[in-house]
Amino acid sequence: MSGYSSSVERQQQLYKRSLLVVVLSQIFGGAGLAAGVTVGALLAQDMLGTDRYAGIPAALLTLGSAASALLVGRLSQRFGRRLGLSAGFLAGGIGAFGVAASAFVNNIWLLFASLLIYGAGTSTNLQARYAGTDLAKPNQRATAISIAMVATTFGAVAGPNLVDAMGRIALSVGVPALGGPFLLAGAAFLMAGLVLLILLRPDPFLIARSLESPVRDRQMDTAGRVEGGHAENKRKLIVGSTVMILTQIVMVALMTMTPVHMMHHGHSLQEVGLVISIHIGAMYLPSLVTGILVDKIGRTAMSYASGAVLLAAGILGALAPADSMAALIIALTLLGIGWNFGLISGTAIIVDATSPATRAKTQGKIEVLVALAGASGGALSGMVVAHSSYAVLSLAGAILSLLLIPVGLWSRKAGG
Repeated sequence: MSGYSSSVERQQQLYKRSLLVVVLSQIFGGAGLAAGVTVGALLAQDMLGTDRYAGIPAALLTLGSAASALLVGRLSQRFGRRLGLSAGFLAGGIGAFGVAASAFVNNIWLLFASLLIYGAGTSTNLQARYAGTDLAKPNQRATAISIAMVATTFGAVAGPNLVDAMGRIALSVGVPALGGPFLLAGAAFLMAGLVLLILLRPDPFLIARSLESPVRDRQMDTAGRVEGGHAENKRKLIVGSTVMILTQIVMVALMTMTPVHMMHHGHSLQEVGLVISIHIGAMYLPSLVTGILVDKIGRTAMSYASGAVLLAAGILGALAPADSMAALIIALTLLGIGWNFGLISGTAIIVDATSPATRAKTQGKIEVLVALAGASGGALSGMVVAHSSYAVLSLAGAILSLLLIPVGLWSRKAGG
C-alpha cells in the first residue's frame, strides 16, 4: 500500500492493469448476459403457452439483479472489487445452468428461481465498469467506464448469433433448443468470475481507499458543511441515478418485447438473434466515443443526447412496419445508443459524487434502483403489448425519455 501512496506512476500502472483485467472479464460477461436478453421471453412464452407473461423473465432477471447489486456492492466495499465481482459472476453462472435445467425438466418454478439467480451475473457485469474507475483521474473516469463497456460488446454481440448453434448443441444432449444459450451463459459467467478472482491483484478499490487519508476526509467533510459540498454531491447522486433509471426502463421495456413482436409477425429465431445482437452491439460498441464525449463536453449534455436518441427510437419503433427487418434494426440500434449515452453519463456523475470511503456501497444501492426500474419496465411491457400493441409500448417509451430534459435542466439550475 505504501508503495502506491508515494508513487503516482505506480497508481497509473495499476489503473491500466486493472482496466485490462476488467476488459477481459467483460468479454466473457457480455456473452453471459446476452442469453437472457435473446431467448428469456421466448422460453417463458413456450413454457407458459401465452404472451401475457412474456415480460416476467425480464422482471425476475432484473429483480435478481437488484438484490445481487446490493450484495455485490457491500462485499466490494468491505473486501474489495475482486471478491465482490467474482462472487456475483459465479452466482450468475449457477443461475444460467439452472435455467437450462428448467427447460430440460419443463419446470416453470425452477425457471423463475433460476432467472432470479441468473440476474446476479447481469448486474455484476454492469457493476464491473466501476472497477476501472477506482484509480482513474477525474478526466479519465468516463473513458475508463467506456473501455470496460466496449469489451462487453465482443461477447454480447457473439452471444445472440450463437443462439442456433447452442440450440443444436442443447438438443444433442436432450435440452430444449431455447435452453442452449443459457449453457453458454453459465460457462461465460463462470469464466468472467475466475478471471477477476485470479487476476485482479492488488485490488484497485482497496488501493484507492487506502490513498484517502482520514485527515483529508475530515477536511472535505468540513468544506462540504460550510460550502454546501454535501448538498451538491447529493444532488449529483439524484441526477445520475435518475438518468440511469429512466434510460433503463425505456430500454428494457422495448428490448424485452421485440423478440415476441418479431415472432408474431413471421420472423425466424435467427432473425431475432440478429436484431438483438445488433441492438446489444449498439448498447456497448459506441462506448469509447461516448466516454470521450462525456469527459470533454460534459455529463449533462450527453444525458440530453440520450433523451433525444431514445425519443427517436420509440417513434420509429411505433411507426416501423412489423415485417421490416431494416426498420426494426434501426429502431433497436437507436435504443441501444440512447441507453449507452444515459448509462455512461449517469455513471460518471455517480463516480464524481462519491469517495472511496463509501463509493462501492453507494454504487451498489444505486444499481438496485436501476435494476428495479428494469424489472418494472420488463414486467409492464408484456401487459402493455397484450392489452394494446407494440406501437403503443414504443410511444410510451418515447414519451418517458423526454423526462431526461427537465432532469438535466434542474441539475444545471441547482448547480448554478
